[in-house]
Amino acid sequence: MGRIASALLLLVLALCCAVAMVKGYNHHEGGEGGERRERERMFLLRDMKRVVRTDAGEMKVVSGSHGWISDMPNIHVGFVTMEPNSLFIPQYLNSDLILFIRRGEARVGSIYRDELIEKRLNCGDVYRIPAGSTFYLVSTADGQQLHVICSIEKSDSIGWGTFQSFFIGGGSNPTSILAGFERSTLSTALNVSESQVSQIMTRQKSGPIISLSNSHSDSHPSRVWTQFLEMKHYERVQCLKRMVQVHEEATEQDEEPIMLSFRKLLGSVFGNQVSGKDEGRSSKPDSYNLFDRKPDFENDYGSSVVVDQSVYSSLRQSGVGLYLVNLTAGSMMAPHLNPTATEYGIVLRGSGRIQIVFPNGTLAMNAKVSEGDVFWIPHYFPFCQIASHSGPFEFFGFTTSARRNRPQFLVGSNSVLQSMKGPALAAAFGVSEERLERIVNAQSESTILPSGSSEEEKVKNERIPEAIWSFGFLSNK
Repeated sequence: MGRIASALLLLVLALCCAVAMVKGYNHHEGGEGGERRERERMFLLRDMKRVVRTDAGEMKVVSGSHGWISDMPNIHVGFVTMEPNSLFIPQYLNSDLILFIRRGEARVGSIYRDELIEKRLNCGDVYRIPAGSTFYLVSTADGQQLHVICSIEKSDSIGWGTFQSFFIGGGSNPTSILAGFERSTLSTALNVSESQVSQIMTRQKSGPIISLSNSHSDSHPSRVWTQFLEMKHYERVQCLKRMVQVHEEATEQDEEPIMLSFRKLLGSVFGNQVSGKDEGRSSKPDSYNLFDRKPDFENDYGSSVVVDQSVYSSLRQSGVGLYLVNLTAGSMMAPHLNPTATEYGIVLRGSGRIQIVFPNGTLAMNAKVSEGDVFWIPHYFPFCQIASHSGPFEFFGFTTSARRNRPQFLVGSNSVLQSMKGPALAAAFGVSEERLERIVNAQSESTILPSGSSEEEKVKNERIPEAIWSFGFLSNK
């Protein structure tokens, strides 16, 4: 019995060791896979949060903050969707805002040097709204949703983890920043009764994005906004100017029209320097259409457009640039690096792969991306974008510099390898100058490269010139 018990004990111990080894192996494999997925999560921004949602539209935001890079710019990427004939109510942000109209049409009104500036924006238009500037956004296309992609660059450190909206208009949802003051304070500031203040501060319950289509009744909370927006621009300007003149005409009667109180409210917020003249003055902010711009680079395999402060002057006061890249099926944006800017990208159409390399020469990410995905690349990190063979690959994005970026291409006819080929570079790779030159000169295209040939064809093309050199065929001719 003792021998049997000993044998059973040894068997149990052996089984335990085997299980432990299997668990350890699986843990190791899972650890490698988890580490790889964690690396990819660093560069794919998929933590999208909905910050606004109403029946008339929504806004989602992807945070671009990364604690492992201490001087990382605090940029977020926002996605706004609005139903036709809807309004994103007046507000201002503690952040610079750059709007890109992806689909639909819009009208944006913003305050510039105490003037109300209104612009009609179409698909492809870009428009900048400085931090602290009050603005509103209206979806104007009949039967078509408005889709806006925006960069939100935090301009100061207010202590919150993300950007902050300060709503001018509002009621119980959202709450106007004016509601934070005592009723007596607002009553004195607006020169109206406290009951009138209560009326305008409590009626809005539909959220930050409201529909203007169903506001036919004068009692509807959004009717005030509809009345204001239905005016012609000159009438709106004159309305704003008259707001500051109604103080002496105000009475303490509760039945005073809500619209008059609203005009006084806007007059107090916007100031009395509103003018509709000189609207075409070049110093005023204007939009810029990304789709109308001639490509900065174009060949048979794709095109790229870059918009910086030299092209769109409004970016001079911002730390953000823009770009748009189109790749044909299977083509590649050559491996390159950004020496002055971090890059954020949003896939607009198609699918492809993003490859990013760590400074130590190891692959940081090789991830497939498709429409709607957001990615980022720190400056100095080498990377490339490769279109899938199923169709074109289009992506748009922001860079953290409004100045000319001058990307450094590592491969291609305009590359660093091409410019530096010689004995020093050959020695660095441990090959002869002739071999290095054959390899570097094999790619005749630049910037956007064609779909690669098969590995067999590459090997065959490599062996032919080597054989010619080996047998001295060239010297005999």
